[in-house]
Amino acid sequence: MEKEKDIKIVAVVGMCGSGKSTAIEYLTERGIPKVYFGGVIYKAMEEAGIARTEDGESEKRFREEIRQKEGKDFVVLRAIKEAKRLIEAGQRHIVLDGLYSWTEYKILRKEWPTEMTVVAIIVPKALRRKRVAERPDRPFDAQAIAERDRSEIENLEKGGPIAIADYYIDNSGTIEEFHERFGKLMKEIDFID
Repeated sequence: MEKEKDIKIVAVVGMCGSGKSTAIEYLTERGIPKVYFGGVIYKAMEEAGIARTEDGESEKRFREEIRQKEGKDFVVLRAIKEAKRLIEAGQRHIVLDGLYSWTEYKILRKEWPTEMTVVAIIVPKALRRKRVAERPDRPFDAQAIAERDRSEIENLEKGGPIAIADYYIDNSGTIEEFHERFGKLMKEIDFID
């Protein structure tokens, strides 16, 4: 497929509890379609007959095992196919939800060298951990979030895409402040009107 100048891909990255879902929701509410990397994992789990657990532990274990068994590009190659289907259907702006690893980043950057923008959502660690502990769905205690951080950095190479992001948005204030900052950036890069 030839590259088209008007295609724009935004990948939102950040540690657990940083506000990635809030950023993705902000865009999908404005009609931007998303490609959800976790959906690739959920579908593969379903095909393998593995149930998702409420604490997310089965997903975490499966995600790490499938990447070891099938390769670190397992998820991203399927996500690219989904994005290409959206592009072929006429979508020009797509948000990627779930870019984790350095391997995934390199593959995406090769696929869309100028079309992709990576936005990292950042929050001070103590505040991020407090928010995760208080969230209504899948809250974690301090020990669980510390273990998840370690696992995502060591096993999934999550730090690379955050470190090399094109833009950083601070999410240490209110949701309204975050929406204002994030929306301003999305307009500056001509991703939304």
